[in-house]
Amino acid sequence: ALRVMDCWADDLPGAGRVNSYGHAVQLEEDEAVVFSWIEWPFKAMRDAAWPLILRDPRMHPDHNSMPFDAKRMLRGGFQTIVNA
Repeated sequence: ALRVMDCWADDLPGAGRVNSYGHAVQLEEDEAVVFSWIEWPFKAMRDAAWPLILRDPRMHPDHNSMPFDAKRMLRGGFQTIVNA
């Protein structure tokens, strides 16, 4: 990975016309939204690395408790459309 980013929300406007970050993760009053991403040089490298990451015992909640509720985590891949 070229870069790993974890960002604590500090300015999330209220619900939009369709959805909001808080609504998407069923945010509770004593919780905060964290937005994270990993920047890979290219998709093939990401696709090759991801199974290795998932096999790492540190990534399994039954062996290592996570600081978040993984059932409410959103995951996906994105293609860059603006890089300024």
